[in-house]
Order: sequence, then structure tokens, then C-alpha cells
Amino acid sequence: MIIENSASSSNNKLLGFDVKSLTANRLAINVLKGIFAVLPITLALPVDALQVKVTPASPKLGDTLSIEINLNNPNPENGTNPTVATGNNTYPAFQIAPNQYRAFVPTTPLEKAGTRTLKVAGDGQVQNLAVNVLNRKFPVQRITLPPGKAGVDATEYELKRVAAFKALQTPEKYWNGVFLKPNAGRMSTNYGVRRYYNGTFAKDYYHRGLDYAGAAGSPVIAPAPGRVALVGRVSQGFRIHGNVVGIDHGQGVTSIFMHLSRINVKEGDLVKAGQVIGAVGSTGAATGPHLHWGLYVNGQSVDPTPWRTKVVN
Repeated sequence: MIIENSASSSNNKLLGFDVKSLTANRLAINVLKGIFAVLPITLALPVDALQVKVTPASPKLGDTLSIEINLNNPNPENGTNPTVATGNNTYPAFQIAPNQYRAFVPTTPLEKAGTRTLKVAGDGQVQNLAVNVLNRKFPVQRITLPPGKAGVDATEYELKRVAAFKALQTPEKYWNGVFLKPNAGRMSTNYGVRRYYNGTFAKDYYHRGLDYAGAAGSPVIAPAPGRVALVGRVSQGFRIHGNVVGIDHGQGVTSIFMHLSRINVKEGDLVKAGQVIGAVGSTGAATGPHLHWGLYVNGQSVDPTPWRTKVVN
């Protein structure tokens, strides 16, 4: 065995090889092979550039779904914001931080509870998320409107102005923090109440906001910063809404304040949270002095209560 090793060593030296060097070289080559064998696999792995978070964790009918989208590898040449689609509706996502976007999806009492699919698209990627929206029972109320109030229809001008206001999706975000209570009065009617008007059930109707039984003439304040985008008066044909103010909070979020006795702002004004915008009244389709505050997200009425109890940034 010793002779064979010596002969082998001698032969290797004659061929210009050294066993120790050859072993070291083979080790280096094997290491390089290992590196290059791994690299193509690593580079070929799909990079998850789309990270999505949905809140609240257990939403119920009337809640606003907040979809936060993080783009780890945004394409600067793309130039388009992510979107969120569900059913036949597509909602825009607005930038809230570098590489971070947020879209709101409204839910209403007229929808069915259950699982719905959210299709999140951004940076050339698409994710489908299943979100379970829980059921919620809404009370039924019977309202008797006095003569002159019953059967009053909105004017075409009123409907067009209000619809255009609710459809606003301004890119700027004006609000910051929780929304304030717009009037000091007690809450007289909750969000989502179904109603009979003078004995007739209002099909496809639910109370689209919160009512505050404030005294006539008591101040109405802006619950959050925004731009006044709607001012309407009974004299202009606002038969249902009465004297009304609408504030655009930005990024698809709007507030409307109805039945006012006085209006303190004009369209285009920028208002701060807590600023007086009018006074409680009974104009329009109202049975008595009260404030109706409606909060709309991408054109749909949502429950304002969660916006008053937690920060939605």
C-alpha cells in the first residue's frame, strides 16, 4: 500500500499535479458550484411585493373595511395607485406613507352578511382575500310625518348636488385622529334603523347616519378637518335635506349635516375639527329640531360610530 501511494504520488507529480493542491482546488470548485447552483433558484423565487392588511379583524355590516397595502418593490414607472375590487365595485387606494397605500371598502345594512372576496391589485400583482362580514341586527322604527312633510319628494337639483358630493374621492387626506361628536345633544336615532313612514315600509331604506336631539339653534361643529364641498338651502330646492352642509374629509370620506336652521360656512372653506359650521334646526323632512349626521365612504353610508371611537389614519 505504501509503495502504491508513493508510485501514485510520483505519477501525479510527473503529470504536474499535487494531490493536496488538487484536493483544495476541488473543494473550491465544489463551493463555487454550490453557490451558482443556489443563485438561480434564489433569483427565480417570486418576490412578494404586495403585503395587505385588513381591519377591523371581525367586521360587521355597516363597518368600513380599511385595506392597507404595502409595496416592497414599487415600480416608479407604473405611476398608478393600487386598487381594491369587490363584486362590481372598484375602490381607489391612496398613498398614506412612502410605499404604503390604503383603500376603504364600505359595507351597509342592505348587504348580506358572509364571506366576500377582495381583489387587491398593485405593482403588477394581484391578491384575492376572503373577508367574512358578520351579520348585525338593526331596529325598526315607525315615523309619522305631519301634513306638509309626508310625501315630499326631493328635487332633481337636490339629488344631483348631493349625489355629486357623496361621490367625491379627493386624493388629499384632511382628517387626523378620531372624529368628534358634531352636537352636544343626546343621540336620538342610531345608524341603520329601518323605517315605516306613515305606515308604509320604506323599501331599500335604512337610516343613513346618526341623529342628535340638540336644541334648536344649538351649534353644529365639524367632527374632523375638511373642505366644505356642499352648501344647500331650502330656498334652492333642498326639500328633504333642508339647509345642509357637506364636508369633504378627503380620500373618499365625506360628512353631511342636515336640517340646519343656520349655515356658518360657504363652499370652498377649509374647516378645522370643532369649528362651528351651523346650528340645529328642523328644515326639510324633519319632525322636529335635530341634527342628522351622515358619514359616507366612497358614496355609501357607513356607521360613523367606529370613526368616533378609534383613529383611522
